[in-house]
Amino acid sequence: MTEVDVAAVVAGKVLDVPDFPKPGIVFKDLMPLFADGVAFRQVVDGIVSYHGAGSFDVVAGIEARGFVVAAAIAYATGVGVVPIRKAGKLPRATHSASYALEYGEATLEVHQDAFVGGQRVLLVDDVLATGGTGAAALELVERAGGVVSGFTVVMELGFLEGRKRVAPREVHALLTV
Repeated sequence: MTEVDVAAVVAGKVLDVPDFPKPGIVFKDLMPLFADGVAFRQVVDGIVSYHGAGSFDVVAGIEARGFVVAAAIAYATGVGVVPIRKAGKLPRATHSASYALEYGEATLEVHQDAFVGGQRVLLVDDVLATGGTGAAALELVERAGGVVSGFTVVMELGFLEGRKRVAPREVHALLTV
């Protein structure tokens, strides 16, 4: 399946939910994509194909929908998965990074011992919007000793220019709208 085909699969399964989580925001709901086994497999296979199964040692997923994609990629490639969570959800010593969202502020955390020094990490999230979440997660991977080998999102909201916030790192997006 080509990247264009995978982008079409994503586009056909994402639902717009107006005024969520607050008025004026159009939430991109990927749950129909995740619920369709064939489409979800195509997304996972597309990400693995793009990066190459041997290019990373572990997959880090950003809470919460990034967990779904990261776990599937980790399973498909036989590597581990590390959660990057909202503040207060991890039980051991953590690194934390705060950032502004398009509709508020948040803090992400990762266990201090999440990665072996130099471990190659594929970072995964569902949507790249303003880039705050991605930038914070990239910082956390590096602070915890990982080396970012790639950063993939299922969908990028290009008009919000999130790539600028995570630059100079590259972003692989299955679909940019």
